Amino acid sequence: MNDTLYQAATLILPLVFAIVFHEVSHGWAARALGDPTAYENGRLSLNPLKHVDPVGTLILPGALKLMGLPVFGWAKPVPVSYARLNNPKRDMALVAAAGPAMNFVLAGLAAVAFGLLLRMVDPVVKPGDGVQFVADNLKNFLMINVFLAVFNLLPLPPFDGSRILRGLLPAGGVRVLDRIEPIGIPLFMIVFIVVPWLMPGLHLVDRLIVPPVSWMLDQYQHLIALVAGPELD
Repeated sequence: MNDTLYQAATLILPLVFAIVFHEVSHGWAARALGDPTAYENGRLSLNPLKHVDPVGTLILPGALKLMGLPVFGWAKPVPVSYARLNNPKRDMALVAAAGPAMNFVLAGLAAVAFGLLLRMVDPVVKPGDGVQFVADNLKNFLMINVFLAVFNLLPLPPFDGSRILRGLLPAGGVRVLDRIEPIGIPLFMIVFIVVPWLMPGLHLVDRLIVPPVSWMLDQYQHLIALVAGPELD
């Protein structure tokens, strides 16, 4: 298998699962807080075909990976009815937080699984192709979940961070976010993809995204070492 196909094989499944669980967790949280809209629309399924957006889930993340930029993507948004929530302003923030929280949990599970894999293999012997494939999937799954969580916590509409912020702001701040929301995605694409590509010397991603991502990855590395055993700590 050539390198490009191998990278695609170890990227697509982790990315799809990370994005699907992120979206479904919004629906689970909304249902628990009084809004069954996602359930009624059949969007609480873990079937990827119900959630995958061809551009956001496959094409854009693949292009970012090939360009050496942080991998980011999205699925079809799970429908949430603001008015049906028990406490709309507060609960919408909790629904938004459920997505990144799920990604952090999934990253933790990947770290535990990777640590168990390290515990089982002989560190002196080169791992077989199957073991290496599983290891690369777990590493990508961990990193993708951390990137997805951190990006979604940006306080920029329509990302989850803006929904969380909306639940904390007074009415004036909410109106500002509502005005920004229609241009949120184009603004994000310009700031985090177009500008770094045109002017890499600005290091926008390095300054804004890399520090929290690196810190989180360090914590998960400690977890991997703990599970793998003291000889690998």
